[in-house]
Amino acid sequence: MVDAARGPAEPQGQPPAEPQAGPGPMPGAVPPDAPEAAAGAPVADAPAGENTAGEAPAGEDAAGQPAPAQPAAAEHLDRPLPEGVRRRVVGIAADALGGLAPADLPASLRQYAKFTPARRAKYAGTALAAALESEPAFRVRIAERLRLGQPDLVKALEAGTVPGAADPMDVAAAAYLIRPTGWSRLVAEAGELVERAGAEGMAAEATRLVEKLQAELAELRSQARADLERQRVDAEGVRREADSLRKKVRSLESDTRRAQAEVRRLQSELDAAKALTAAERSAAESEARRLRHRVSELETALEAGRRSAREGRTVEEMRLRLLLDTVLQSAQGLQRELALPVSQLHPADLVEAVVPSSASPHDVARRALAEDDPALLDQLLAIPQVHLVVDGYNVTKTGYPALPLEQQRIRLLGGLAMLAQRTQAEVTCVFDGQDLDVPVIMAPPRGVRVRFSRTGETADELIRRLVRAEPQGRPVVVVSADKEVADGVRKAGARPVASVLLLNRLARA
Repeated sequence: MVDAARGPAEPQGQPPAEPQAGPGPMPGAVPPDAPEAAAGAPVADAPAGENTAGEAPAGEDAAGQPAPAQPAAAEHLDRPLPEGVRRRVVGIAADALGGLAPADLPASLRQYAKFTPARRAKYAGTALAAALESEPAFRVRIAERLRLGQPDLVKALEAGTVPGAADPMDVAAAAYLIRPTGWSRLVAEAGELVERAGAEGMAAEATRLVEKLQAELAELRSQARADLERQRVDAEGVRREADSLRKKVRSLESDTRRAQAEVRRLQSELDAAKALTAAERSAAESEARRLRHRVSELETALEAGRRSAREGRTVEEMRLRLLLDTVLQSAQGLQRELALPVSQLHPADLVEAVVPSSASPHDVARRALAEDDPALLDQLLAIPQVHLVVDGYNVTKTGYPALPLEQQRIRLLGGLAMLAQRTQAEVTCVFDGQDLDVPVIMAPPRGVRVRFSRTGETADELIRRLVRAEPQGRPVVVVSADKEVADGVRKAGARPVASVLLLNRLARA
């Protein structure tokens, strides 16, 4: 049998309220210090079938047969049940309560029948103790359950012997429930043993506490002596430091007086220097006014000299113009006299070729050159007044797409600057700027015009606008791998070339 009084488990859920135990006994209850009902007085409100004439009701043995009736003991306790014994008895009753039929339980304990033993011991402890004291039949049933759980201890107590190795608490609890001869003495001895053990424990604890306090007091005294000595040493150090500080204060006061005297001397010198500076500034201002007047006079004289020089130069120019007009009129008269016609042709004009003013990029592509041959771009850039328009990001993302956009722009513009310097062609590089959040801070290289498209406009649209802005007949070359751009600029009269052609040309350079 598990002793629930030794380690009751925590309750699960909120139990129903216990019956309130008033200051007086319950109906039919016997006070703890009153004699047993078996001493001769009949028990009030005893359950039907109980023996109230001096014998305890007979229980049942393990086989289910009625046990022989036990004679009720005439013993009683002289004082309340010791608390340790009471907890042990309540634990045994709480553990055995679940094995009894509801009809065998007192009315005050039926609501706790479905509780666990630990919860019964915790929430129904008072009701269990009262029922064990006031209900002999219930106590006998609990004793029978104890007999099944601890048969050796019960047999020994009924035989009048106490096992030497048994716990005094277990012995007292079993004696209280079974009520053998001398049970009150066993309960009283257990209470005295618990009180003696508690008193000895308290005495040992008091002794240990006194020893601890004495040790702490000795340590505090030692610390106090050490602190007093340290404070004495500190006080001596403070006194010496105070003497040193007083000497330093006197020295500082002397230094302060000397410094004040020096400040007064320097102040007088400063006042004298200010007066001298004011006099010198006044003299300098007078000299500056004189010099400004002198400069004004010199400027007037210089302007007069320049006017005279211009008048003299005008006369000489008139003389030279008159001489030149005379020579020209003489030459024209000689031409009229000799009747010489004005020549409009030269020998080189009779050679068949493409006139520079009418040449276009399409005239250059008459040789069998590959579209990615750098020589084709050299021929195109050799045309006079040619304008090279480059689709910037189209070229950089074709040649070196792994670089950041800023590095792509720097690399391409550097190559275009070298190309413009060698060919003397007009170069315009266009970048897509519709996704720019902030202005691009950059210094365009010499000879290269850099433009970004506006918000809402692509670089392709800007390139087409640049081509349309050129006059009819001017050679324009557009570098882009975009077929839509190539078709658009071709309709406008420009020559499109692939981006790889420019990349090859820059790589060769």
